[in-house]
Amino acid sequence: MTEEAEFVTIARVAKTQGRHGEVAATLLTDFPELFETRKKLFALSGTGVAKQNATAELSRRKLDLDEHWFHKGMVVLKFAGVDSISDAEMLVGSEIQIPRSERAALGSDEFYVSDLIGCTVIDIGRVVGQVRDVQFGSGEAPLLVIEGGLISGGVISGNKEYLVPFAAAYIEKIALEQKRLEMKLPEGLLELDAPLNQEEKQRQHKKS
Repeated sequence: MTEEAEFVTIARVAKTQGRHGEVAATLLTDFPELFETRKKLFALSGTGVAKQNATAELSRRKLDLDEHWFHKGMVVLKFAGVDSISDAEMLVGSEIQIPRSERAALGSDEFYVSDLIGCTVIDIGRVVGQVRDVQFGSGEAPLLVIEGGLISGGVISGNKEYLVPFAAAYIEKIALEQKRLEMKLPEGLLELDAPLNQEEKQRQHKKS
């Protein structure tokens, strides 16, 4: 398991809050009450740059949580040693993480959506690609970031990226041990969502 896979994100710092180093973070966990017992957290910075530049470096720092409270659907965090607005600004955009081993225990029929990373996605018998990331936003369902291409014969090819809602209506079967996710996606969803790859951009540029 890589170092990145040993940590899971439970919040993302959205902005500074107050004048004494507090930050407001978007919750990415179903167990916000566990902040009460989580005194050691990690801040992963550089994630936004890394998504644009594959060679960008990420950095992770350990932080002691002094206090927290919930405000307008977010969690406000005050870390030891982060005592000013300028200190807090350094954390904006960072992912707040915990070691994977500290995740809350789940029932036998439950799983974490983040465990889908690395799974091969099958759409009605055709290979779409592999789940590279899971995005949590304001929508009802998380978005699976799927890397690959869709061609006949069920072979992954190309460098396309698809954003697919992880919605119950689309899920046929989840086999985490086999790293396989079978879905039944609406017709045209992949074609509408996928951005142009480099070759397609070049062809389009020539036509124009």
